Formats: sequence, C-alpha cells, structure tokens
Amino acid sequence: MAARILLIRHGRTAWSVTGRHTGLTDVPLLEEGRAQAKALGTRLHQAPWDGLPGAEVRTSPLSRAKDTCELAGFGDRATTWDALREWDYGAEEGLTTEEIAARRGGSWMIWRDGVTDGETLEQLSARADEVVAWARAAHAADRAAVVFAHGHILRSVAARWLGLDVTFAARLRLDAAAVSVLGWAYGEPAIERWNDIGHLDGIV
Repeated sequence: MAARILLIRHGRTAWSVTGRHTGLTDVPLLEEGRAQAKALGTRLHQAPWDGLPGAEVRTSPLSRAKDTCELAGFGDRATTWDALREWDYGAEEGLTTEEIAARRGGSWMIWRDGVTDGETLEQLSARADEVVAWARAAHAADRAAVVFAHGHILRSVAARWLGLDVTFAARLRLDAAAVSVLGWAYGEPAIERWNDIGHLDGIV
C-alpha cells in the first residue's frame, strides 16, 4: 500500500474517557488503551501495511502517544517531534466541554471560540502545516510517513493537508487508537481512510 501519511491517535486515557481536554498534561494510557495500542500494532504489521518497512515514524513527546507507538511496535524507529504535541488548551486544560461552556456563559465550541491563555487557532494551524510539509517531503522521497499523536492536532493536520482552514477539523471525528490515511486523488490532496477502528473489535 502506497500510503502517503498514516495518522495514529493514541489509545484511551482516563481523561479521554471522561471528555476532559488533555493538552500538555501527561496522562498515561489506561490498560484498555494499552490493549488498543497492541491491537493497532497487529493491524499495522499485517497486509496492506506489513509493518511499513522504510517508513519514517514520528511521535508526540507526550507519553500517551509515545507508549502507543512503542506498544504498536514502532518505538525503535520513531523520532520524537514537538510539532505533534496536543493543542495547548491553556485555562481550559482538564475541563470538559460542558464545564467550559458554563464558564463562558453557556456556549462554547473550541474550533469556533478557541481557548484562554493557550495556543491560538493560528498557532495550531502553523504547527499542522509543519507536519504536512514534512509528510509531503517524505512522499517526494518515496517514503511513507507515520505519526503517533493526539485527536485535535491530527484533525488539524488532516484539514491543512486538504488545504482547508484548520476549523474544518471540527467535522472530522477521531477516536482513540484509530488509523487514518492521507493521500492523493486526481492529483489533489485527499483522505484515503478516516477513523478506522476495525482492529479494536472486542476491545471497545
């Protein structure tokens, strides 16, 4: 399979289960999340990926992504990259959407309203562009690119891969331990596969 860039979201954590915004807080994987990561590894070492020989692998520096990468069998090939860390939610870190909306007077949507004292949408978009540029360089060198990271930054990468405003990420659901693939169609950037969690049957 001539994958252009595989996006891998980390396995479940206690905060992801409860809907708390987990940015730079280093929350570990749950045992369920570790099982998801191992199932993911089994999937990626079977056809059509066959372990992605020759692929360039990068991971967020946060442990939930690094451990997912390791448990999936790619840790020895991975380079840690700060561009893949999750959105810095600032004052909204650790809070649920409902809690943040209550603070804001009853209405809040992160992709519309952003966060307080954290990373702006423009800064997030710029980081996503870094990842897109790297992935396209890997493609130009005829290498697949694989990244292990987080829900919001990966959705941002997908939006920017398509050339859309980063706020398009609001329309891209991404579950824990999902596999997504960005590539090309008719010579234009495209989503080849999105939010694939077929390998998690019996776990989720």
